[in-house]
Amino acid sequence: MENLIALLVAAPLLGAAVLLCGGRRLDRVGHWIGTLLAAVSFGIGAVLFADMLGRGAEDRALHQRLFTWIPVEGFQADMAFQLDQLSMTFVLLISGVGTLIHVYSIGYMEHDERRRRFFGYLNLFVAAMLLLVVADNYLLLYFGWEGVGLASYLLIGFWQHKPSAATAAKKAFLVNRVGDMGLSIAIMVMFTTFGTFAFGPVLGAVGETSEGTLTAIGLMLLLAACGKSAQVPLQSWLGDAMEGPTPVSALIHAATMVTAGVYLIVRSGAIFNAAPDAQLVVTIVGAVTLLFGAIVGCAKDDIKKALAGSTMSQIGYMILAAGLGPIGYVFAIMHLVTHGFFKAGLFLGAGSVMHGMNDEVDMRKYGGLRKYMPVTFVTFGLGYLAIIGFPGLSGFFSKDMIIEAAFAKGGTQGWILGGVALLGAGITAFYMTRVMLLTFFGEKRWQPDAEGGEPHPHESPKSMTIPMIILAFGSVFAGGFFEIGDRFLNWLEPVTGYAHGHPPVSAMTVTLATMAVLVVGVGTAWGMYGRRPVPVLAPRGSLLTRAARRDLYQDDINHVVLVRGGEHLTRSLVYVDHSLVDGVVNGTAASVGGLSGRLRKLQNGYARSYAVSMFGGTAILIAATLLMRAV
Repeated sequence: MENLIALLVAAPLLGAAVLLCGGRRLDRVGHWIGTLLAAVSFGIGAVLFADMLGRGAEDRALHQRLFTWIPVEGFQADMAFQLDQLSMTFVLLISGVGTLIHVYSIGYMEHDERRRRFFGYLNLFVAAMLLLVVADNYLLLYFGWEGVGLASYLLIGFWQHKPSAATAAKKAFLVNRVGDMGLSIAIMVMFTTFGTFAFGPVLGAVGETSEGTLTAIGLMLLLAACGKSAQVPLQSWLGDAMEGPTPVSALIHAATMVTAGVYLIVRSGAIFNAAPDAQLVVTIVGAVTLLFGAIVGCAKDDIKKALAGSTMSQIGYMILAAGLGPIGYVFAIMHLVTHGFFKAGLFLGAGSVMHGMNDEVDMRKYGGLRKYMPVTFVTFGLGYLAIIGFPGLSGFFSKDMIIEAAFAKGGTQGWILGGVALLGAGITAFYMTRVMLLTFFGEKRWQPDAEGGEPHPHESPKSMTIPMIILAFGSVFAGGFFEIGDRFLNWLEPVTGYAHGHPPVSAMTVTLATMAVLVVGVGTAWGMYGRRPVPVLAPRGSLLTRAARRDLYQDDINHVVLVRGGEHLTRSLVYVDHSLVDGVVNGTAASVGGLSGRLRKLQNGYARSYAVSMFGGTAILIAATLLMRAV
């Protein structure tokens, strides 16, 4: 069965090659080719999953070595794959949700002239993400990591005729490069420390390495995770990435790219377990981003940007859980999977609303759409209930587990992290209820567009609604299925490990507190947006609201710290280069030139001058000889 692992990556990679190199002759069938090969990858994953279930818990890891890429003395880089319970979870999520997004895109991108190329980029993205999670060493993981960055750049900027889309793509690419430097440095330190890149030898030798080295590696891995998973301080690209087509938003912000950082931390769990300082920084980053994204999501009127803030916040929950160590690894991945269902459904639902509203994204210009788009309303509504943690739905189980694990950390740290996670749950209930009320309830508020045409809301075609319905089932049932009999915990524990925490409060108390903040959040949103007419133009708002609309000034901070700081650094380097480096070089050249000019005067071409020189030289030699004899 291990021989099938390479096909997981090869199928969508073949699709990308065919669609991007096949030319316009494939325009009519390109979307079907891309969707079919994504489905083939999911089918192969399902076969491998069934085989894995038939094995014992400790005998489920599969390895496939294709060839040695660089074999030199002291350095060996293999093209090899590893498929265990952790990577299998990601394989099914990436290929499964990815296939549904491909199907959805058939209808959504129907009238786009470059649809074939779009599906080629989608296939490339899926292939790179699958390579990232099935690699058996950090160097090959880095190859997939960079492939994901390239594909995301192409997808975010797909509508490159829009300056905003081109700018957003460049911004995402550059911000991610900062994080990628962290991963490259971590890999270099790993090789100098362990002499290998492979997961097994590296993670197995952690106990023989100094804590300082492991802390440095852990912090660099965290920097990489912050870039890909849009965590503070590298979160600024996520909201702008909404300029890409909505299926891209669902693919990047739900099940794939933004979860890569969570995978990296959990896969490297042994390093963080042995480096408590790095682990503490992980929890701090997750807690800060959790609140940061939630606050930003409260003030956005653009439906996709509100969901982007939500994604940032929910990934913060996962990073927080991953920073808790063996207490939280399983719950981080469990929330990652349930989030893949309900957030993909929410983004596809947002795309369906936009499809029926002439691509309008301002929720203040929606209202009452439940009457016109019943399927979208129900599927979006189920995703909404799941993300706020409504009892019995997927988000209830996974998010509740993270809050309990945060309290179980113990001491002051546990109370702080648990309180932050609890507060985030309340804010999540507020901003997601706001999205529901502004979009589907109240009176219609849509207006004629710039060309004088008024939107005529209508339900989307089946190619778009069927994936939304399937994702809605996952939003409702996945969490409960994972929780019954500790299925998910027992599935991942052999890879991630698990440690029972001892929370200062009972699980029932945490659940009741979570329900209380949920009710408060929903009630507050209803009081602000459900009981009174919503103005089409947003009011000025409080100082915090205005700050949240500007993403809490993240771009301004980046501009001051990075852009202006970079400009001053560049000017300083240019001054040093001109004054010092060029000064030394040019001064040396001038000195040599002046000396040669003076020496040139001695070579004037007159025989008498040469005779005098010879006579002078002879006189000096005779004088020196006589002087030496006298001494």
